[in-house]
Amino acid sequence: MKCPQCETDDTKVIESRISEGGRSVRRRRLCTLCAHRFTTYEKEEALDLLIVKKDGRTEPFNREKIFKSIQIACQKRSISYSQINAIVNTIEKHLQEHGEREVSSGDIGDIVMAKLQHLDKVAYVRFASVYKEFRDMDEFMTAIHQLTP
Repeated sequence: MKCPQCETDDTKVIESRISEGGRSVRRRRLCTLCAHRFTTYEKEEALDLLIVKKDGRTEPFNREKIFKSIQIACQKRSISYSQINAIVNTIEKHLQEHGEREVSSGDIGDIVMAKLQHLDKVAYVRFASVYKEFRDMDEFMTAIHQLTP
């Protein structure tokens, strides 16, 4: 890492800390030539992924959008921020490992529904009602009946 002061390549790490919930590393560095101290960050490489919407449009993958939709489905349920974050992390990891450049929003919705079905049945039905665009009570009842053994 080059020193921003004198441009030498001879720097050393004097302290490292994990930040952003384990998604990045903050490093304090010291230039061995001019003794300038500076901070660098190492972050996980951004997921270069496009989401193909139902109408054919594409948009960049947005972790926050998935998080918010799950959070809305889980409102007033005993589901923690960390549980929602774990679901989103699992989805993100699955998409990275799958290696596709484009993924349909339907595939992501199906993954979210599978995770919510195991976590909380009410949150599952809430999410499904928006994702599957329920039009009437019969569609709600069908989804509920699928949950019961």
